[in-house]
Amino acid sequence: MIPDITSPPAVGTVVRPVTFVEAPRLGRRLGVELTIASETFQHTGSFKFRAAYHLASQVPQRLFITASSGNFGQGLARACQMLGKNCIVVMPDTSADIKIDAVREFGGQVELIDVTQTSRAARVSELATIHSGAYVASPYDDALVIEGNATLGLELAASGRSFDAVLAPIGGGGLASGIIQGLRAGGSQAQVHGAEPASANDAARSLRSGRLESNETEPATIADGVRTLSLGRLNWMILRDSLRGIVEVTEDQIKESVRLLFSLANLKVEPTGALSLAAILASPDAFRGQSVCCIASGGNVDQAVFRDVLAGKIQDSKSAPS
Repeated sequence: MIPDITSPPAVGTVVRPVTFVEAPRLGRRLGVELTIASETFQHTGSFKFRAAYHLASQVPQRLFITASSGNFGQGLARACQMLGKNCIVVMPDTSADIKIDAVREFGGQVELIDVTQTSRAARVSELATIHSGAYVASPYDDALVIEGNATLGLELAASGRSFDAVLAPIGGGGLASGIIQGLRAGGSQAQVHGAEPASANDAARSLRSGRLESNETEPATIADGVRTLSLGRLNWMILRDSLRGIVEVTEDQIKESVRLLFSLANLKVEPTGALSLAAILASPDAFRGQSVCCIASGGNVDQAVFRDVLAGKIQDSKSAPS
């Protein structure tokens, strides 16, 4: 069932409000009137806490099982810690150390897997069989997740800012779906665009073909938060009708966006969170002269990776841990 967002979910009283950053120097360089909506200061360092807390607070189960590159896992672990519940998080063994450590520090149990040998879904299924009463939580393909993410769209709509375009990273589609639902519930007609690595372009292919497309394997991109095989089915039902389009970006454009956000907006943003800005680099004419809101979805990146991106030392996605 596609959620119908008519009022802010209870999670809105728990999350930190989004941080709006005006970046005039960066905007002038890109030829847009730029506002950055940063979730880097959110609990657990990304927007994922919104969805995780809403989900964990709305279902009766005491144990949750999920798969995550790290941000949803952190959000769910922290939410469970706050609510007196527990979670098991399946993570690729190449996940960023900062994300693995955070899940554990928030009390979550981490199950590391080699995704070339075992898929995330397969390991989650095994654990669900072992723990038959647990709630299996998708990081994106769940009505409660979309509702939690919609709080961000509601905040954008209530901000008093009139945006021509809102740019959001696309992985499983939970963020973009929630933003669309929240914006419309809040009375905003801003057009929402997705930003996706060209090497992980299943969502863009889906929009072009009109049917849900999948990647054969987890994509090799420095943007670890969007290494998904496909959009969620609930998300696809929303995005196919309501997303204005998807901009495919290169790995170099993602890294350049990380550097620009640091140097001209004073923000530490992880590569996935920089996808929205990379969309402007990739398609400048599409947004020139417009009032644009870029969603900086998270800031959880290993120090060594961040340092090397800033220094221009990472030459391709395979040289960086996910």
